[in-house]
Amino acid sequence: MSESTSAARLAEPPASEPPAGSHRGLRPDLIAVGLAVLLIAAAAAVGLYYNRPNSGVVIYASTPPLFALWIPHVGPGSVFAVLIAAGTVLWGPAVAARLPWRLTLTIAYVASLAWIFSLAMVDGWARGFTERLTTPQEYLHEVPGITDIPQFLREFSSRILDFQPHSWTTHVSGHPPGATLVFVWLDRLGLQGGAWAATAVVLIGSLAAVAVPAAVSLLGRPDAARIVLPFAVLFPGAVWIGVSGDGMFTGVTATGVALLALSANGFKRGRAYAVPVGFGAGVLLGFGIFLSYGLVLLGLVALAVAVVGGQWRAAVSAIVGALAVVAVFALAGFWWVEGYHLVVERYYQGVALVRPYSYWVWADLAAVAVAAGPAVIAAARRGVTGAFLTQPRRELLRDPLLLIGVAALVTILFADLSGLSKAETERIWLPFAVWLLPMTALLPVRGRRWWLAAQAVTALAVNHILLTNW
Repeated sequence: MSESTSAARLAEPPASEPPAGSHRGLRPDLIAVGLAVLLIAAAAAVGLYYNRPNSGVVIYASTPPLFALWIPHVGPGSVFAVLIAAGTVLWGPAVAARLPWRLTLTIAYVASLAWIFSLAMVDGWARGFTERLTTPQEYLHEVPGITDIPQFLREFSSRILDFQPHSWTTHVSGHPPGATLVFVWLDRLGLQGGAWAATAVVLIGSLAAVAVPAAVSLLGRPDAARIVLPFAVLFPGAVWIGVSGDGMFTGVTATGVALLALSANGFKRGRAYAVPVGFGAGVLLGFGIFLSYGLVLLGLVALAVAVVGGQWRAAVSAIVGALAVVAVFALAGFWWVEGYHLVVERYYQGVALVRPYSYWVWADLAAVAVAAGPAVIAAARRGVTGAFLTQPRRELLRDPLLLIGVAALVTILFADLSGLSKAETERIWLPFAVWLLPMTALLPVRGRRWWLAAQAVTALAVNHILLTNW
């Protein structure tokens, strides 16, 4: 057999039919993507109309619906990003289909890490990486002044509201103390500065690319997990994982959900690790709500995992772990509920007061559609069709692709209607958006490589045409 023939076979994964519950038809997929493009275009047009001089409406986004600047550019990461994208599109599906699963996950993590870093480096070492978390609004701005962690936690709530002599900076005040603590701990370990902080964010954020397909596999769909893996690597939201705090939140919580699936699988098999792993899942998910208040909504995704896994003992173990985290923070002096009410008040002391809900309630969905990418839009169309039109309810509760995907959609809907995320949802909703990825396994085999390429093109276009703020 010639080398060219071998390479051709490696590049083409074995054919398979779409998983049960998917709704065939390319035209409906393209219509769904077309409607998403129209939504994005409408959000851009209306946003630019509002941005005209003396419009009387302030949306505080110069390139709506994204929080970015229109600055076409290339950088040191451009060539590498294109090569990684091309390699993943050409060989990713075959590698994911044929190699041993643990090795495949390792390769996927490295590929995701390289993809995220190369996209960040399109903006350059300083502007795209080391200085992202060092602006006056970011977490690192406050780290040097936090010399006593117990005192920091006790006094945290008193400094959330704005217009005080010692008010926290924007991102510190807008999140629970766990987010800032991560960077304080890095500082205590001697890893000071923006480069180390960005490195930690990217290393943690890359975990989502393996955590999501791992959860799908552990919930009884190893075939689908291998299909999802390349889509998780080339997730367009990688543009914002490198580098934003929300990228780190995504990796932490995605790992927590994957551990919950592992615990459920362990209980089913009678494994001794099931209880401690479930507890660990709860610790990560519990810590997640101390990274960002909105991540409490991920309870819907965790619930979907518990239902599909069919092992409520895993859910109980996770709840105990999450409550332990809440108790530790409460004993240290920070009560989550109080912080949440104060941050809502702080939110309306700033740009949220002037950003119109009537615009952002639908433009936010356009922003997250960009981060999710066209393949996820098409897959979500199939998932919703399968869940509500073609799939019996009993089967729906057993299918992780549909139930987790629908749970993620509902989570995004709740977050949207709350009005507590006006703009910047391309990064804020990353922890929710990654759980739409399981539905990409519903895409038909003949078109998967084209959908994967569309994901890569979306990320490359956004990162090279716009200068994102995160």
